[in-house]
Amino acid sequence: MKRLSILLLSLLAWASYASAQFAITYDDEAQWKAYDDFNAAFLDKTRNIYKADTKQPSADHRGNGFRDNDVSGCAAAIWCQAIMYDMVINAYNRAKAEGDEVRMRKYKQLHNNIYNGEKSHYVNFDFDNPNTNNGWFVYDDIMWWTCALARAYEAFGTRTYLTYSERSFCRVWYGSAKVGDDGSYADPARFEGAAGGGMFWEWQPIAHANPHKAGDFRSACINFPTVIAACLLHRLVPEGRTPPTAERPTQQTKEWYLEKAKEIYAWADGTLVNSSGRVADGIHGGGPEFTDHLYNQATYIGASCMLYLLTNEISYLTKAQRGANYVISNMCTSGILKYENGYEQGIYAAIYAQYIKMLIYDCGLSEALTRKYLTHIQRNLQKAYTNMDQTRGIQIGNFLKPTSADDVVESYGGSGMPALMLMFPASDTATPIEKVSEKKYVGPSDVYTPEGKLVIKDATPEQVHKLDSGLYIFQRKKVLVK
Repeated sequence: MKRLSILLLSLLAWASYASAQFAITYDDEAQWKAYDDFNAAFLDKTRNIYKADTKQPSADHRGNGFRDNDVSGCAAAIWCQAIMYDMVINAYNRAKAEGDEVRMRKYKQLHNNIYNGEKSHYVNFDFDNPNTNNGWFVYDDIMWWTCALARAYEAFGTRTYLTYSERSFCRVWYGSAKVGDDGSYADPARFEGAAGGGMFWEWQPIAHANPHKAGDFRSACINFPTVIAACLLHRLVPEGRTPPTAERPTQQTKEWYLEKAKEIYAWADGTLVNSSGRVADGIHGGGPEFTDHLYNQATYIGASCMLYLLTNEISYLTKAQRGANYVISNMCTSGILKYENGYEQGIYAAIYAQYIKMLIYDCGLSEALTRKYLTHIQRNLQKAYTNMDQTRGIQIGNFLKPTSADDVVESYGGSGMPALMLMFPASDTATPIEKVSEKKYVGPSDVYTPEGKLVIKDATPEQVHKLDSGLYIFQRKKVLVK
């Protein structure tokens, strides 16, 4: 018989957790402020895209920014813009889950502004345009946007978002007649043996591509996002489509997306991941090249979770947990995520937020595992919050390092704390989780997923008890059904 546990939203922001041995000093309002402060620091309010760092007067063109002594108006990297676009969708979804209509309106409008700004700057989402300043020149840049646009459609229901998401996925998969590339998919029917399977990372040269050859780089950062995108599109596209016959279609069937998600996952998991859940950066034709990067671990966790949720095959969930456990055991210093300081690498924590949240909230973990992973996240958030610049409300990205008022902060690293905060409300406590066998409610209430998707309208507690195992929002509380 299913048991109902309620994670009470009782604002225990100042509660001390004996087992975790740290205190949370931020509350939900501080989290919302952290996101607003991020936008105040980095969003170009005229162009509605994000700047590379706090020294840029605008987000005008491509460039590495202040660390290259360039303050001419550098925009954040094109693929990182997609991750920052995810953040406004997550803000809207959280506001919706919390029944906060004022913030829903605020972040829907902000979303519309950012969407229009991104589309305008990045050649109107013409994914066949290889302009190296504001066009597309590597496959994973496009695929991050495929995922983000699919999530926008899921949140707001605007059909154009789904159209662009599918169009971009198919452009990556099949290649571009305009650019001349043969697509990211390393078709086993074409590439024999170990050279076949998975997704290529880039096409070269950028404007007039040559066909791919055996040994070209197949990286985790295109393979696992491809799985995630295919799972999202499988979930979102309608039933009953006729399979396309064009050489380069712009959409596919629901069944095709899931089939390809499973295929690419099987190759990437078998080729790029070891038995401990460590994800290699990629492969050039020899063995996997192991370098730890948080975004690769994150998308492996996300791809595994999504396939588990779609298929109910426990092996996917086991692998998601291995990927997360590897991060905690090998990619942290005293429990705090290690910071990677290369160009654009600061964005990795924001990507991790997107998918570790899925593992914790969507996959029906035990209470012990839920506490373990939530405590890991909260420990990192508390350290970041303690070390943020109190004047600007932003953090440099290295959670262990205090951020001063005169530090130049990049939007990449600056995204980590607010991205995690949007996904993990302060009022969700890692311990204790109170077991509630009976509770009185005043009238029925709508039930939502943590992402804000309506599950049942005007539900009773008895109906909530009968839902499939998972985490839901009911009566403005998080309800864990087992």
